Parts: sequence; structure tokens; C-alpha cells
Amino acid sequence: MLMRWFIVCLFCLVLPWSALAATEIEISSPGEQSIPLALTRLLPDKGPESAQISGEFDEVLDADLDLSGLFRFVDPEAFLDDAQRIGLYSIQVDFPQWRLLGSETLIKGTYKIEGDKLTIEARLFDVVNRKLLTGRRYVGEAKDVRRMAHAFADQVLKELTGEEGPFSARIAYISDLSGDKELWLMDVDGKRPIRLTNHRSIVLNPDFSPRGKEILFTSYRANNPDLYRKEIYTGKEAKLSYKQGLNVAGRMSPNGREIALTLSKDGNPEIYLIGTTGRIRKRITDNWGIDSDPSWSPDGSQIAFVSNRQGNPHIFVADTFTGQAARLTTQGKYNATPAWGPKGERIAFTRQIGGQFDIYTINIDGTDERRLTFGPGNSEHPRWSPDGRFIIYSSDKGGNRAIYVMRNDGTGARRLTKLDSDCRHPAWSPRW
Repeated sequence: MLMRWFIVCLFCLVLPWSALAATEIEISSPGEQSIPLALTRLLPDKGPESAQISGEFDEVLDADLDLSGLFRFVDPEAFLDDAQRIGLYSIQVDFPQWRLLGSETLIKGTYKIEGDKLTIEARLFDVVNRKLLTGRRYVGEAKDVRRMAHAFADQVLKELTGEEGPFSARIAYISDLSGDKELWLMDVDGKRPIRLTNHRSIVLNPDFSPRGKEILFTSYRANNPDLYRKEIYTGKEAKLSYKQGLNVAGRMSPNGREIALTLSKDGNPEIYLIGTTGRIRKRITDNWGIDSDPSWSPDGSQIAFVSNRQGNPHIFVADTFTGQAARLTTQGKYNATPAWGPKGERIAFTRQIGGQFDIYTINIDGTDERRLTFGPGNSEHPRWSPDGRFIIYSSDKGGNRAIYVMRNDGTGARRLTKLDSDCRHPAWSPRW
């Protein structure tokens, strides 16, 4: 039964506003420090008011920063009168009020509506040292308000951690909402879903190009699991690999010049490298077992993959130059869907124990294995955010399979897609 499942899986505007000072707050990951943050409501600036714009911006920013796990929010019910005053500069902020409430950081912002034009200005302040940390001005239309909020959340994380957040990216996934398994795209909070394919067939295993402008996926549109490449902005798509048998789990290299995938053109599923035109460049594995689900290391020198060459499916790591492979996982009878983290130190994967699938991570030397999900239901298909802070995955714990996101330590899990369809195989884009 396990082998059968294993085989089935194979088919399976930002205008910069310069900061005036560098922060003295140091924080790098969830759980290391909880910063008290006062997040005030976006206020109108010399123009018509819009509860929808301010409410949407605040909602998105609050959700993003809450997911980060880096903050402890000050209760808005305790806010004093400075929360109702515009303060884009340090001299305009009543810092003692916020210090009285226990806040160490403060976010203020304004919006202005001029016809179809929307301008939002947002600021992050250091309350303790009474100074501006960073600010941004965003210009667009009312429909762009969510994108602006995601962008400022990214900027807040960059200021406080040294690395930009992942919230301005997008998530690709597979959904059968239309009746067929098609490729979809959504914001990182699950909003604004759009369908990208209309193959009226089975689409599987999306993966973004390094620049995030293209997506690889496998489709049965021509009655064979063929590898396609689709341009997100133009909608153009083309077959890349359509050899008889499997052309599945395509993953583009970090430099964008090669694609690792599983081919079964000679009978046995093996890992190959092809060029961006589909021409085979190299065979990585050559073994009697089934080799599948390749995942590149960030430097492109190694590929993690799944193989049953030593009996049960386990995670292996192969050198892309020599093809020499070493087994990574030693526990469990079934390990699958490896995803190499963007920092290069850890790999996420799925393990089945007692009939249930859960998400694990492990160091690339096989040490410090950690279980991140504990049911109910099955959790599979882990993929990392571009900054390594979060992991997206699919789970049927709510009934229908849906896309979830959690912090890289397994905390803060939340569902992104509705339960009105089956959603799986998520992929997090690079930052846009």
C-alpha cells in the first residue's frame, strides 16, 4: 500500500522613504523576543475618509505582524489621545503616552484619496528612544491597499531583523474549485485567488522561477504527465518536457538555468537535469529504486530527493556534479516531499507514522530532527517562505484539504484557503 501511494505521489510600489536612524532592537526569529507594539489605525489626511481603506490596511498589517510571532500587541482599547493624531515625524508623536502603555514600538500612518489615486504613508517608531525607525510612502489605487499593507509589514521585519519579510510574495497551489485540478495563485494571506490554468485535467506540483515571473507545473492535458512553463504576467505557456512517461516535480535551479525533475522515459523514475528549453543535460540518479521529488540546495550544488532504493522511501541528498548520493533520514518507514530551506541549513519533509502524515524538519547533516505538526488529519507538501521564517503546507485536518501556513517552529498555524475545495501542492514565490 505504501509503495502504491508513493507511486501515485510521483504524478502528483514601493517608493522608498529613507529611515532616519537604525534600530537598536535586535530580534531574529519567533520566540527569541516579543516586542510590545502599538498598532494605530490609519488616519485620513486632508481628503475624504474611507473606513474600508483604513480597515483593510490595518487588518492586513495586523495579521502579517501577528503571524511573524515577533510582537506582543498593545490593547487598542487602552490607547490614549495620541492615537487619534497624525504623527509622521518624531516631533509629532507623544512618546510618553505610548511608554506609559508599555509599548516599545509604534506604527502610525495616514492615507489620502485623490480621485482614483491612493497614497498611504506609514511609519515605525522606537518608543523607548523616541525616534523614527523607518517609513514608506505607497502610491496606487484603492484596490492596491492590501498590497501596500503587505509591503509595509515586510519593511517592518526588515528594519527589526535585518531581512525583509515574505508578505509581498504570492502562493501558487492546486485547487479543484473549478471541477478539475487547476493551478491557482493567491496572496500570502489567502486573499485574491485567481486561476492560472484551464487545462480541464489534472495539474500538479507548481514551482516558481527564481525571479518569480514564471511557474513550472505538470499537467495531464495531453494524457501524459508533461512539464509546462507558464509566464504569470502574459499568460503564455509551453511544454518543456513531454517524453513518454513521467515528467513530474520540476524544480528550477537557484540560478534559473536548469530544471531538476523526475523522468521515467527509460522505464524507471530517475532524477534528471534539463535546460530551460527542455533538453536533457544530465542524469543525476541511476538506481533500481524510484527517485522523485527533487529540491535544490540554495547554492545549487546539491539536490534532496526521495528514494526507496534501500527499502522504504527516505530522503537522500545528491551532489549535482558527481551524482553521489547519501541517505539523510533514518527514522520512519515513509519520508517524502523534501523542501530545502532558503538558508541552506534545514530541509522540511513529510513523514508517515501510524497512518498519519506530518511535517518535519532536519539539519542537512541528519541531526536535530523536529516534528512540526501533530494532527489531526494529514499534513503534507511543505515549502518554505523566501526568508525561511514560515512553512506552507496542505492539510485535511479541517475536512477538505486546504493550504495552511505556520512559523518554522510549528507554531502559529492558520488556514489560508476555504474548505469548499481540495487544495494542495503549495509553493511560495520569491519577493515581488
